[in-house]
Amino acid sequence: PTAFERGLHALGALIMRLTGFLVLFVLLTQLVRHGLTLESFLFAVALAVGLTPELLPMITTVTLSRGAVRMAARKVVVKRLSAIHDLGAMDILCTDKTGTLTEAKIVHVGSFDSDGAPASHVAELVRLNSRFASGLRSTLDDAILAAAPATVDDWAHVDDLPFDFERRRSSVLVARSGERLMVTKGAPEGVLALCTQVEASDGTTAPLDAARRAAIVALIDARGREGMRLLGVAWRRIPAERGTIAIDDEADLVFAGCAAFLDPPKASATEAVARLHKAGVRVKIISGDAEPVVRHLVETLALPARRLMTGADIANLSDATLAARAVDTDLFVRVSPDQKSRIVRALRRRGHTVGFIGDGINDAPAIHVADVGLSVDGGTDVAREAADIILLAPDLGVLADGVAEGRRTYANIMKYVRMGTSSNFGNMLSMALASLVLPFLPLAPLQVLLNNLLYDLSEIGI
Repeated sequence: PTAFERGLHALGALIMRLTGFLVLFVLLTQLVRHGLTLESFLFAVALAVGLTPELLPMITTVTLSRGAVRMAARKVVVKRLSAIHDLGAMDILCTDKTGTLTEAKIVHVGSFDSDGAPASHVAELVRLNSRFASGLRSTLDDAILAAAPATVDDWAHVDDLPFDFERRRSSVLVARSGERLMVTKGAPEGVLALCTQVEASDGTTAPLDAARRAAIVALIDARGREGMRLLGVAWRRIPAERGTIAIDDEADLVFAGCAAFLDPPKASATEAVARLHKAGVRVKIISGDAEPVVRHLVETLALPARRLMTGADIANLSDATLAARAVDTDLFVRVSPDQKSRIVRALRRRGHTVGFIGDGINDAPAIHVADVGLSVDGGTDVAREAADIILLAPDLGVLADGVAEGRRTYANIMKYVRMGTSSNFGNMLSMALASLVLPFLPLAPLQVLLNNLLYDLSEIGI
């Protein structure tokens, strides 16, 4: 159940308790003073009807439906009506950076070797991997192949290990003229950890000692601080008689270099985040990218951000500790899909109404567990299916409009709730108390119901 549904249930339970108390109070009073008569019984039933906000389902449905129509005009499509209230009540928004804070126009800008020099052989290796890798094809693969089609005439696909979010890499086994080569690409730090050798610019290989490893890590960090997303590329020769590869083969690799990508920051993101902050919505960035890349984006857009946690930090925290720390942390980097879900659940556990916006398969679990799950029209089928609300434009400004419309809809529902409960309870309580001191019933049952109907008609208009 959503926050809105839980609130309506709590209101209904409160009204039931008050109704039961007043009806029993009137019946007992009349029983003691006049004995139980049909008229007193009908009066008690009329009080129960008068206390019931019978128009609440209609008011709620019509108001939410009108809100959905207005939100559609603002490029926000609502799949589940009660999510409108949750969008308005949202006080924390978790978002990936791609598409919402950036233009989602990822471009392969080149490849470099372990010394940072441009390297065409690294580009060829990463193209081979993207061309032959099975499983999920990412936007980075599309950018690699769009930059220049992979040369496949002289290479044949033999086997591959598809990408997954735990390994954060993919490997392919290709063959040419009796030679078999395994090419691995993935998160730079993860690929580098599997390497024992490094390829120099002249094509020779050398042992990867601690100093050389530290220099490569510094190079990766420096390119990340320039806003580049990187894929590490490594290779290993496989015996010609081998026809398959396994995860155990992803070891003792030769580090070739990195492929670099740029995704320009979205100029409108700064204003959109400021609007959300002004509305009381804290924006938290949850990304699978490296820390330098995320920090560069935050600094470029001048976004307010406190503290940073990595996926490795989250893995070492209990759920209770994560719940305590996540509230004061705005940047989460190198996180897995499961960790995205843990962060959302941790924030909800602290009493926050949490929204999550994402467009990838890896975002679907977090979209599902959030109070209000959001996706974009260009997102994957799985993400759109899990979402409660679809943004027709991948822009946080559109989301800010949706938050304002959600609060307007919630305010209209609360008008009826406040008027209905105050007027109904006030009228019925006064009649119940009057029945204590008057020798007759204050109103006939029909008059009680007519009075209630007149109030309902006026409340519909307001």
